[in-house]
Amino acid sequence: MNLGDVQFDERGLVPVVVQDAHTGEVLTLAYANREALAQTLLTGYSTFWSRSREELWVKGATSGNRQKVLEVVLDCDHDAVLYRVEPQGPACHTGARSCFHNPVPGAQAEGPGERVPPLGEVLETVYRTIQQRLRDLPEGSYVAKMHQAGLDRVLKKVGEEAGEVIIAAKNADAGELSWEASDLLFHLLFTLAELGLSPDDLARVLWERHAKRAAGIPPA
Repeated sequence: MNLGDVQFDERGLVPVVVQDAHTGEVLTLAYANREALAQTLLTGYSTFWSRSREELWVKGATSGNRQKVLEVVLDCDHDAVLYRVEPQGPACHTGARSCFHNPVPGAQAEGPGERVPPLGEVLETVYRTIQQRLRDLPEGSYVAKMHQAGLDRVLKKVGEEAGEVIIAAKNADAGELSWEASDLLFHLLFTLAELGLSPDDLARVLWERHAKRAAGIPPA
């Protein structure tokens, strides 16, 4: 991105939307001046301009929740900027993953037209629920029961669900395939949680592979 192309407002600022590069989730809205953008491009980490303190601030400089910037993009009018990032912790000062976590009452659609979040956001939410069940082991919880049965029981379930996916696909049953694939994803997330991995680890590997292929780099 060429800083000369950015249309700053009368205060010398431009709004910056921060987006998780892997899930597509919007994490925060902040502002940057020319110096903040230059530092972001130079260091590879989200840097903004604090309108209240009137100074530069690097996201996570104090908390450690930094954001590794993978791409900086201008909008069509050149008066707004997008940071696509790999978050290294929550974006919000409250500890929430995203600053956008307060739905406006009455603004949500209901019934069949209800908005479905992006897949990455759904996987992250389900994964966090699995982690919580593994920590608390609540009575009657499926996750707690499977965990107590041992990892081999979880892995056996992964194999069973993979077989169900194959059968549904061979039968060209779209509804059944969606259902069984969802079961498989759930048990894959369960396995990741049991072994201390997360969806972000998978996203990182997939993104690196994609980037190499897009750049014409042959696989190792």
